[in-house]
Amino acid sequence: METILGLCIGIGLSAACGFRVFVPLLVMSVASLVGWFEPMKGFEWLAIPSVCIALAVATVCEIAAYYVPWVDNILDTVATPAAMVAGTLTTMAVSSGEMSQFASWAAAIIVGGGTAGAVQMSTVAVRGLSTATTGGLANPVVSTGEWMGALLLSILSFLVPVLVVIVAVIALIWAVRWIRIKKQQNLNHSVS
Repeated sequence: METILGLCIGIGLSAACGFRVFVPLLVMSVASLVGWFEPMKGFEWLAIPSVCIALAVATVCEIAAYYVPWVDNILDTVATPAAMVAGTLTTMAVSSGEMSQFASWAAAIIVGGGTAGAVQMSTVAVRGLSTATTGGLANPVVSTGEWMGALLLSILSFLVPVLVVIVAVIALIWAVRWIRIKKQQNLNHSVS
């Protein structure tokens, strides 16, 4: 049961990494500093105050950079692999001791990195669509939704992890369908 709960928390945090790389790590660091979360062996660095401060600075810089026109699109090229690494690390940091080291890392890479990558790719598609249809004017709205989603997902991952996984899967399915509909509408408008 502890393994499943750890994976649910990891999936939620990984999905949050797909929105913003540093927000889930900052939430984990704050949670570990106040005693709400104990990171797995090897991830004790999350509970160091200077690491928390560094993650806070990185989070503010990342959020601010996504409000700069065209920089947000450039950041997505760096954020995609970074989100996958962060998703892997967050999942590994909450994995249970019940699994072997190999199984923990395999699950973290596949589940954590995969979830973060899928969410990040959907945000890239949404931002690309926003840039194409509004010339980037709506991108700050998209950015606000992303960092708020990352914060909310990160917090809820610790409070109600199973619900977060269900909501994340539903949201991902909805986002993929929405993107497909918008692409089809744009294709139909281009043909007309």
